[in-house]
Formats: sequence, C-alpha cells, structure tokens
Amino acid sequence: MIVITLQRKKCIGCNYCVEFAPEQYRISKKDGKSVLLQSVEKKGFHTLKSLDESILDANLKAKEACPVKIISVKQV
Repeated sequence: MIVITLQRKKCIGCNYCVEFAPEQYRISKKDGKSVLLQSVEKKGFHTLKSLDESILDANLKAKEACPVKIISVKQV
C-alpha cells in the first residue's frame, strides 16, 4: 500500500506535484494550492491510501521536487 500525505495549508502552488503526478494532484482554481485527489483531510493533513503500487515513482518525484517539503510518500 502507498500512503501519500499533503500539508495543503503550507502549499505555495508551484505546480511541481501536478507535473510529476497528474493522476493524484490538481491545482485549485479557488486558492491556487495543490489538491490531493481522493484524499481524506484530518487536522490539515490530506491523506490518500492506495493499493496501486504504480503511483509510487511519480509521487516520489513530486515529493522530491516540492520546494516546501509538504508531501510525504510511504510504502507500507
């Protein structure tokens, strides 16, 4: 299982996550911040749990590219 977490409040809207993993991220038209699609929000952390192992590489690249380091990607 892949667990992706996004601290959306700290997002600066650089769009790197969307470029590397467009299946998981979009930029909100309301506030210009990243949205982790199909995630559950709890206390400012947006979390997506997926059994699809194929999303791991793209999300690791998005994590590395993020200038404010608000993306966490774990394989459990």
